[in-house]
Amino acid sequence: MENNLKVWRAKEDLTQAELAEEVGVSRQTINAIEVGRYDPSLELAFKLANRFDCAIEDIFEYDPETGDDS
Repeated sequence: MENNLKVWRAKEDLTQAELAEEVGVSRQTINAIEVGRYDPSLELAFKLANRFDCAIEDIFEYDPETGDDS
């Protein structure tokens, strides 16, 4: 799954640590999501979308034909 989390975070000049604290996860989790090593739970995806006042699809992109981001 591809994501634009780093872009959304940069728009608001947030560090990974600041965003992590706001949504209740570790900085390492935010980093892992941004570099594509970890796909967040649905709950975390909603928290992130709510934080940025956008739809989940604005941050995360899933390709149902391939089952991944390729």
